[in-house]
Amino acid sequence: MRPAGLALSARLCQRRVAAAVSGPSRISRSALSSRQISTGNGSPWSVAKLLELDLSGQTGPEVPKVVVNGFIRSVRAMKSRYFVALGDGSSLAPLQALIPKEQAEGLSIGAAIRLTGSWVPSPAAGQSHELHVDNVQVLGPSDAKTFPIQKKYQTPEFLRTMPHLRPRTPFNSVMLRFRSEVISSLTRFFASRDFIQTQPPILTSSDCEGAGEVFSVVPATKKESELEHSFFRGPKYLTVSTQLHLEALAQSVGRVWTLSPTFRAERSDTSRHLSEFYMLEAEMGFVDQLGGVMDVLEDMLRFTATDLYQSRVAQELRAPAKDKSASDAAGDRASPEQVNERWQGLMQASWPRLTYTEAIEMLNAEHHQLEHKPVWGEGLQSDHEKLLARIVGKGKPVFITHYPRDIKAFYMLPTAGREHVSAVRETVDCFDLLVPEFCEIAGGSMREHRLPQLLDAMTRNGIVTPTEGSTSVASSDESITIAGPLDWYADLRRWGCPPHGGFGLGFDRLLGYLSGVQTIRDTVTFPRWYGRCDC
Repeated sequence: MRPAGLALSARLCQRRVAAAVSGPSRISRSALSSRQISTGNGSPWSVAKLLELDLSGQTGPEVPKVVVNGFIRSVRAMKSRYFVALGDGSSLAPLQALIPKEQAEGLSIGAAIRLTGSWVPSPAAGQSHELHVDNVQVLGPSDAKTFPIQKKYQTPEFLRTMPHLRPRTPFNSVMLRFRSEVISSLTRFFASRDFIQTQPPILTSSDCEGAGEVFSVVPATKKESELEHSFFRGPKYLTVSTQLHLEALAQSVGRVWTLSPTFRAERSDTSRHLSEFYMLEAEMGFVDQLGGVMDVLEDMLRFTATDLYQSRVAQELRAPAKDKSASDAAGDRASPEQVNERWQGLMQASWPRLTYTEAIEMLNAEHHQLEHKPVWGEGLQSDHEKLLARIVGKGKPVFITHYPRDIKAFYMLPTAGREHVSAVRETVDCFDLLVPEFCEIAGGSMREHRLPQLLDAMTRNGIVTPTEGSTSVASSDESITIAGPLDWYADLRRWGCPPHGGFGLGFDRLLGYLSGVQTIRDTVTFPRWYGRCDC
């Protein structure tokens, strides 16, 4: 039986799913007067707020003295006036402004301008209103001949060569807003579950995952003899995960979470890997079962998808592209139908859960569809994960649990019980979360909370060295000490360490999944990967 907090959140999600069939909220006529009052002193409107106005059936100038700031996306000269498409990042769609020819000096693509005029009904198809401009201020001129972002299709590869300008394109501004709204929604979820947001360190003294794919941190000095050990009196690294530090913080306040940058020195050139990316990680004390950790992750993702489904940014991500000639058209994204299916899948209840062993058996039965042969004791390949997500999830995410001990991290709790472990097939209490088409986006585990067993695992993985004449540093005497960069982590088990567990979510992968973006290089503002660190 779930705790009351879980049940309350589930009921809230159900109500939001039911409400999701209606369209986005718009500013009604009754609310307009208060909005006019707030802008009567000339404070700017956003493009999004103007486009949301519900003024259907009205005639004449509906909103006088409108002030709006933005950047010119396109300019079209007519006989007596100019048509300008203006964007400010608040909306995927631009605002159309009609500007008298005598005020058109300096109007060019990319220019930053301020317009003052009246928001009136438009006779043109495809738009309800347009801005009739009385005054133009060019606040930041732009040379249209040299401005790299033009009103034509430009490939994601080309846009990645100018990460400092790429955010100005319509879709990339949507991604910035989407990132912000997802963070806000996640913050609301964790607050409702009494999690404390924390800020673990980025500089660490150890490699949490033990994979050796870390960036070393050294001071910029001309003396080579001082490069490695002088500043911190030992080698230090950029963090690959904040998990170990979160475990320490969870022993203070029970439940903690963070959204932090992490770094991997992987020489991977795939659509799913970056050298710098964001991880959402959470740790929970006094958790006895792996299922409780999975429940929180499932509820979190369902809450966020349901919470944002009706938002402007989510509807923009699911809408068909209207302008195929735009600088960042949706040709390199999943179809709107696919994106909507992904949102719907996250909002559904009761995601399937199966063990790694069951998954291997299922994959062997479908081996004719696979490029790589599934073998117990080896990691799942991308084609394995995609097949499992498709045939088991059927649109929903899928949890794969209880992987072999030898292919997982040292800190994971060994599985207890005959159903998941045998003399030759030892497993650990862990899981990966697979989503259709996109593979793994999250993983978690119960943590080993007993000192002797943790020291055994650290020895087995070569993290600590046994004392002379022994094969292990573990002992029933919990006063035993070890020396090394993870001695503090062992200390957490010495004094009052309860059963606990947690998970990590690839935040940029989640954004890519829900936006339909094919590579996470296009979900972050300044992507870094092997061979590339621009700006």
